[in-house]
Amino acid sequence: MFNDRKITFIGPGVMAEAIIAGLFRQKVANPESITAAGPGGDRLDQLRQKYGIAISTDNAGASKEADVVVLAVKPQRLDRVLKGMRGAIKPGALVLSIVAGAAIEKITEGLGHEIIVRSMPNTPAQIGEGITVWTASPQVSQEQHEMARRILGALGTDIFVEEENYLDMATALSGTGPAYVFLFMEAMVDAGVHLGFPRRIAEQLVAQTVRGSVDYYQKHDDPVHLARLRNEVTSPGGTSAAALYYLEKAGFRTAISRAIWAAYERSRELGRGGKSHDPERSENG
Repeated sequence: MFNDRKITFIGPGVMAEAIIAGLFRQKVANPESITAAGPGGDRLDQLRQKYGIAISTDNAGASKEADVVVLAVKPQRLDRVLKGMRGAIKPGALVLSIVAGAAIEKITEGLGHEIIVRSMPNTPAQIGEGITVWTASPQVSQEQHEMARRILGALGTDIFVEEENYLDMATALSGTGPAYVFLFMEAMVDAGVHLGFPRRIAEQLVAQTVRGSVDYYQKHDDPVHLARLRNEVTSPGGTSAAALYYLEKAGFRTAISRAIWAAYERSRELGRGGKSHDPERSENG
């Protein structure tokens, strides 16, 4: 699909590499169609050697002939990058952003370009197991919708939404979500070590428990409420009941909810160009 289209990645980070690898894995692009641009250094050379793609240290120059420009820079660098690229995108090209918190309006104003897709992938995308929520400006054509879907599909599952405000919600829930899962797993492993397990065995037990629980949930034919599955393993007066009672008493649900809300507020703050952040302010309103 992209062998006759040019794709330029602005920002040669891990997510850009995940998309490049996914496009090659799905055989919908070849090295000749892809350019990675960013600051000079070893990273660009690594991508060129690994994938055979073109590289550039000139963001604007690398974007001029591109049919798709993928913005994959850190939010804190976006303003500078947009300023340097303003006027460089050809009129009919698609700009696809994976920058957390960056609104379509901000990108449009920064580039002077209206054909924008905004998306929020997460880190499992690096192995093709991510989930990406995305939306598009009205100027994006149906063909470009399909192009965006194929690119984001290289990262795993994708969900298109009509309303852009869902993107900040997705940033807090699925985009940041792996961090919550890893912290939960880390706490379980540490508890297993405290009980007396060797760490390698505790890690194996926790990883397979999480993996198996997710697979068990997903293999139900009909949608099933998570509370029902939790109740299946909670016998009256049993070990699960004792553990869950303590988690509820310790405010487990509230802590998760507040954490996700804090991430949501931070995503919106980044979109407004905010650089400073006080977690206590978010928690206390």
